[in-house]
Amino acid sequence: MLELSALSSPIVNLPAAVAANMATSGVEHPVTAVLLNFRGYDTLLEIGVLLLALLVVLAVSPREEGSARAAADPILQTLACITVPLMLLAAVYLLWTGAHRPGGAFQAGAVLGAAAVVLHLAGLLPGWNAPRRRLRAGLAGGFLIFLGVSAVLLAEGALLRYPPSAAGALILLIEASLTVSLGLILAGLFLFLTREQA
Repeated sequence: MLELSALSSPIVNLPAAVAANMATSGVEHPVTAVLLNFRGYDTLLEIGVLLLALLVVLAVSPREEGSARAAADPILQTLACITVPLMLLAAVYLLWTGAHRPGGAFQAGAVLGAAAVVLHLAGLLPGWNAPRRRLRAGLAGGFLIFLGVSAVLLAEGALLRYPPSAAGALILLIEASLTVSLGLILAGLFLFLTREQA
């Protein structure tokens, strides 16, 4: 029988391993390095799961011609018009700061998605119907760019092993595209469902 102390001691000292490889990661924050460089497979699959969840919502929800819009409330609309630009600014900040501090595409995308929901609840953005070409491109674009970068790197010999000279630029490209896609996916999980109320 194993002793409790044997189970609690880690086999690999992960903080030391991450710190030892930070110079080649292309970013300065260890969380971003782990999510998009050292364990990029997990992040790629997480994006795929979110996109798949949205596709399931689209597949099972009834098709409606109209689009639902929340009742207009002037006070709520004024608050939304003040809040949403601040949310967009916060999303840009979270995306940019992700290389140096906690933040990044997931946090920025969540704020973008929340901004769309706030606009809908204020009656300024209708519920979404079936996605058209540009919306489909935005929904899948981040995942496809991430997958494309992975494929190019695989041709170089390793999946998601960025060359140190280009790691920062590739991670910024991936994070920027993921921010838009995640924002649209998270907003879509709410806004595509509201079309049932049309």
